[in-house]
Amino acid sequence: MVRPLGELENAVMTRVWEWNRLVTVREVLLDLRTEREIAYTTVMTVLDKLYRKGWLRREREGRAYRYAPVSSREAYTASLMNDAWSTSDNPAAALVHFFGTMSAEQRGALRDALRVAGPDLANGTEETPPPGTR
Repeated sequence: MVRPLGELENAVMTRVWEWNRLVTVREVLLDLRTEREIAYTTVMTVLDKLYRKGWLRREREGRAYRYAPVSSREAYTASLMNDAWSTSDNPAAALVHFFGTMSAEQRGALRDALRVAGPDLANGTEETPPPGTR
């Protein structure tokens, strides 16, 4: 089960996901300081915690580390959605309720995603792969 990111963890990860490259504590710190007062050691601690939780990888550069995302924001969001959906005793009903809360734009994104995923998924005719091929 994926644990949702805390407010500061999310602020840090948002930057790391957007930049999608190795980043230093100082780079994240300077960008965060455009929104709030925050200490270098706080940012360093958050990056280290995110590394220990598996959200970031890191490489040593001199006495410091540079951090990069392990996966994308989209993968994180999908994991949260899957976890939420899997807690239901009736997943089909949960999806019906979820679809009812979606905006027209979100429903359009869902249709686009189903088209990208393939015609079998979009038409509900996903074929079962032969045994031993999964």
